[in-house]
Amino acid sequence: MEIELRHLRILCTIADTLSLGRTAAILGCSQPAVSSQLKRIERLMGEDLFVRGSAGVTPTRFGVEVVVQAREVVALANAIGHRSTASRRGADRVLRVAATNTPILPGLLQRARTVLPALTAQVSSVYSSAEIIGLLEDDKLDVAVAVDYPGRELGHSEAVARRGIVTEPSFVALPADHPASGQLDVPLLDLAGDAWFLTPDDGAGWPGVCYDAFQAAGFRPATVHEYLGDRDQLQRMIADGLGIAVVQATCKPNPGVVVKPLAGTPLWCRYVLVWHRERVSDEVTEALFGAALAAYEELIARAPHFRAWAARHYPAPRR
Repeated sequence: MEIELRHLRILCTIADTLSLGRTAAILGCSQPAVSSQLKRIERLMGEDLFVRGSAGVTPTRFGVEVVVQAREVVALANAIGHRSTASRRGADRVLRVAATNTPILPGLLQRARTVLPALTAQVSSVYSSAEIIGLLEDDKLDVAVAVDYPGRELGHSEAVARRGIVTEPSFVALPADHPASGQLDVPLLDLAGDAWFLTPDDGAGWPGVCYDAFQAAGFRPATVHEYLGDRDQLQRMIADGLGIAVVQATCKPNPGVVVKPLAGTPLWCRYVLVWHRERVSDEVTEALFGAALAAYEELIARAPHFRAWAARHYPAPRR
């Protein structure tokens, strides 16, 4: 048996639905057929890709890696057909893209340019995820990367579709000489006496989720700096001891700054791909989603503090 494109599509569908039954319904075959095909693929790979459970399936660490690569291949295959269609139409299209404060955007755009050469991206920065939804509903955007938080999922009309890209823990950036900088995981209460840099209201639940975490830890910070600006400038202020900040788990620390996980992981953030249903085709959506996942995988590769956290919380299965 050799891996074929149809096998990769099966893996992507299983990862999307987290259910062999729903995968079978989408693909128009029986659940035993999907289960048998998955077992054959796993035997070829030499390792389990998904863990079976009563509530469905979840990808293993190796499974996540395989699915990310599978999505890239599927997106490229879809782009071939899309490129042919666009060529027959004789016209390129401008895709209006927006993103909130996310490091995924550069890698997403670079990969999208490869798999969707017929499209030209017109990019804008929109901090508020709620504003992004409004722009999509008003037909002023085609697609965007937004954020939301567990229990506070973005609301929108039927004109907009959404798909979660990844849910990641939030870490904290500290001065390198901070008393907590040597800890493996930093208890939030240990930071009660610090000044905090917090970004303003994003219309999706931030910084409310942060204040909820502070309250659950038993404190409210005495000093809060509302800051939305250059990330290098923020890290310079942190290195100078002016405060600390909640940061994305893939944040690369500058000299004088360390990035640490929070004990108990009290804060999580989800990146979400959102698009206008009538203006963005399934092929383009799939290509952008695969590009976003691949961009995030690259960010993880550059973040040893995140990989160390993941290895402790999601250990790889023994071979």
